[in-house]
Amino acid sequence: MIHESAIIDKTAKIGHRVSIGAFSVIGADVEIGDGCDIGPHVVIKGPTKIGKENKIFQFASVGEDPQDLKYAGEKTSLHIGNRNSIRECVTIHRGTAQDNAMTRIGNDNLFMAYVHIGHDCCVGNQNVFANSATLGGHVHLFNHVIMSAFCAVHQFCHIGSHSFISHASLVSKDVPPFVMVTGGADATTCGINSEGLKRRDFTPDAIVNLRRAYKIIYRQGLRVKEALDALMDLEVACPEVRQLIDFLQQSKRGIIR
Repeated sequence: MIHESAIIDKTAKIGHRVSIGAFSVIGADVEIGDGCDIGPHVVIKGPTKIGKENKIFQFASVGEDPQDLKYAGEKTSLHIGNRNSIRECVTIHRGTAQDNAMTRIGNDNLFMAYVHIGHDCCVGNQNVFANSATLGGHVHLFNHVIMSAFCAVHQFCHIGSHSFISHASLVSKDVPPFVMVTGGADATTCGINSEGLKRRDFTPDAIVNLRRAYKIIYRQGLRVKEALDALMDLEVACPEVRQLIDFLQQSKRGIIR
């Protein structure tokens, strides 16, 4: 059902079984996939492509211009996958020409109230952003990450899969997969996200070996290259360690310590 007070641009493409609430504004070059539920007072600005069965709650702002002083009106976009829940007052901005001109959101993510996803971010699948969590521009956040309330990630950081960012942590370096971060403004690591790994059916042996990998990286005083050499040996017993190896090899900002 589309409420009679909703404003929909003539170039917008609306799929089947889409609901659009009162006083929502759907702008030019917006595509909304089948089965989406757009609440009242939502603003979606294009170019934005939204997949299937997403639910966007009241007062969310999706696809707005990037908050970047270099942005000069270039045509950039936002792509959102399927089955995401975007709660009240969430803001998700399009990309900039200085990156790939696109912000990407995957599938099955939960964005709680007041979350902000900055321009050019790349968010994977099945992540949870608690209230007021914030990603700066150009952040890559992979899969199965939990960001607690009031967390913030500095621009260009990468957040590895299965990591956990504790409440009000300020992250300014890359966070490897499987790692827990805590400490507020002085955020640091505090071990492996073992509880999250159990919930995702990682075997006890895999969790033990990932703890060993964590100690190699963080408890033995090794430089990254030395830690990588030690992790190569551990990978034979635990294939999941490959994710850590790949992440460390690709990190440009350096990892959180």
